[in-house]
Amino acid sequence: MHTVAVLALNHVIPFDLATPIEVFTRTRLPDGRPGYRVRICADGLDVDAGLFTLHAPWGLEALADAETIIVPGVADPSRPIPAAVHDALKKAASAGTRVASICSGAFTLAAAGLLSGLRATTHWIAAAQLARDYPDIDVDPDVLYVDNGQILTSAGAAAGLDLCLHLIRRDYGSAVAADAARLSVMPLEREGGQAQFIVHEHPPVPHGSAIEPLLCWMQDNAARDLTLNEIAAHAAMSTRTLMRRFREQTGTTPLQWLHRTRIRQAQYLLEATEYPVERIAAQVGFGSPTAFRDRFRRVTGVNPHTYRRSFRQGSTPT
Repeated sequence: MHTVAVLALNHVIPFDLATPIEVFTRTRLPDGRPGYRVRICADGLDVDAGLFTLHAPWGLEALADAETIIVPGVADPSRPIPAAVHDALKKAASAGTRVASICSGAFTLAAAGLLSGLRATTHWIAAAQLARDYPDIDVDPDVLYVDNGQILTSAGAAAGLDLCLHLIRRDYGSAVAADAARLSVMPLEREGGQAQFIVHEHPPVPHGSAIEPLLCWMQDNAARDLTLNEIAAHAAMSTRTLMRRFREQTGTTPLQWLHRTRIRQAQYLLEATEYPVERIAAQVGFGSPTAFRDRFRRVTGVNPHTYRRSFRQGSTPT
């Protein structure tokens, strides 16, 4: 039987904590035996979980006996982790123990030095912070989880379930993992990554800036096939000057800014209307449905029809 230690830190996110407990304790092998022994470990007896206080049956010493350690997220990832936790994680990893994080638990692994030089992920809303705080980590905000072999990270709380199912498949094969997925009412593989859940807001218009009228004009004309030369001509600038000023005030290029605006408009239309994809592609300014589908998949990680099935409100999607 495989032993999984779930590390409960103060201010742990309850859903992140419950996910591995629920999934692993219900995993059964083909002969009916349990696949995992789950232990809740903490640095101290009582753990503040926000809505409740958790009494952990095992201390940090139990990490040394586990084959896998799961580190759930915490409400404030900037809080320093206790030195004892830091040392216990490093010691377990150096001994070859598999260590995985859910959501902002990636910050705990990073603080312990376990993600240095590796590709990793976390909840998309915290990905930029993880990249800033730990520049030696290759942060990928678009995926559900990253498997580096011994060290694994996952995105938001639901992605922790994807990660747990992935670990079960690694340990016992697809049949056992598929049974665990059915018990969780989850597909064994979800289409796309977390990019489809990222809110791509309209790029901000810097109020009072010299290019504010230009940005408003670009928003109003986003459905047209605008070129860089046409945008520069409307702004009465050379393309070189336009590129420099645009990047200074928006952090991106005119065409990238325009594409982000078009994708956000397309997301709204897919969520709120039953318009066919061909009409949406034309309405938001893509030259062809094929170009629209390609760009949409590159930004969100899924095709327009899949996005609509996931986020359409009300009537059955077309």
